[in-house]
Amino acid sequence: MINKLKIKEDRSPAKATAGKEKNNEPEQASEILEKGIFDPEGELVVDVFETNSNFVVLTAIAGIQIKDIDISVEKDMMVIKGNRQDPHLDPEKKYFYRECYWGPFSRKIVLPENIEVQKATAQMDKGLLTIMIPKSEN
Repeated sequence: MINKLKIKEDRSPAKATAGKEKNNEPEQASEILEKGIFDPEGELVVDVFETNSNFVVLTAIAGIQIKDIDISVEKDMMVIKGNRQDPHLDPEKKYFYRECYWGPFSRKIVLPENIEVQKATAQMDKGLLTIMIPKSEN
């Protein structure tokens, strides 16, 4: 098992994030279009669940090693970032389809309050990244 978590934990409510307060309202369609469709960065699909003792994030990231993934936590948000390099990049190839995503990717996940981020672990096995964060005992 390989652990690689860069922890930047700061759960203080006093600090604002980039001048914009987060409320629980859904994003407007224009905001999603602005940062989604035209964003050159890919987004990971994730499964997020809890067990009796852990908060777990599971994502398939083929073609990359855990050492090339940056996992950070700040306040109540986990950010997973990386860059998937195309191993078959060749200008001579004439593709019929190019559906595999190559390039930078990221995903933000809201974390619950009852976890111990400093005890988090990450494991990569056969292209499947599993991040486990123990729940607080209180």
